[in-house]
Amino acid sequence: MSSSSEKPRRITTHVLQEMKNSGEKISMLTAYDYSLARILDRAGIDVVLVGDSASNVMAGFETTIPITLDAMIYHAGSVVRAVERALVVVDMPFGSYQGNSKEALNSAIRIMKETGAHAVKLEGGQQILESVSRILSAGIPVMGHLGLTPQSIHKFGTYVVRAKVQEEAERLVEDAHLLEQAGCFSIVLEKIPASLGLQVTRELKIPIVGIGAGKFVDGQVLVLHDMLGITQDFSPRFLRRYLNLSQEIGEAVTKYIADIKNNSFPSDKEQY
Repeated sequence: MSSSSEKPRRITTHVLQEMKNSGEKISMLTAYDYSLARILDRAGIDVVLVGDSASNVMAGFETTIPITLDAMIYHAGSVVRAVERALVVVDMPFGSYQGNSKEALNSAIRIMKETGAHAVKLEGGQQILESVSRILSAGIPVMGHLGLTPQSIHKFGTYVVRAKVQEEAERLVEDAHLLEQAGCFSIVLEKIPASLGLQVTRELKIPIVGIGAGKFVDGQVLVLHDMLGITQDFSPRFLRRYLNLSQEIGEAVTKYIADIKNNSFPSDKEQY
């Protein structure tokens, strides 16, 4: 007999595979700090991604490229300390795995040892297979990422939908199969046609999580600051805003300032 006081089942890579097999959709959001990660975990999110999007929403950089491995480790450690149920996946930042599989392994080991995270995520297909294989050889779970890969933005030159032409679509499908064969437990597909998302989801046995990849994939991920409406200057078609916190926080701060100016805060009940 179970008790309401029992801890909920920890989400693992195996549980995600069970979810795909049973048709249960996977929920995933980014987080970068203890307080918000704790809220997500208690709300029942399945996967928390410590995304390199921290470069944008936390540090104010234009792209994800500037964020460092040390910074990602800082954010990831903060998130892991908050989470009791969700699977925590950490983006490996630009420069920590491309072109040097030994450096990739060292970077992944640092992330796992210094943060307590459960998995890492790498962008790319065939060109990063050596790094993926070396990381997996150490027993570190790897999530792939195909389609629009923000760390390659200077190569693409634009954030438009990827794999709309047949050649690129075929290459994406091939890369997805290669990542699965290498041992990745899941793949994120970003900003691709829904029909292609469906094809990859049907062809692969591992869970496919989409961000702008249609409704037929196994799960969805969004950047937390985007879906809460904290950020306002980013409005792609795939984004659904569930709150407008930018306005609500602004109004709260304005009221706080006014209460100080007119001496209504603190009140008699709010002082010792």
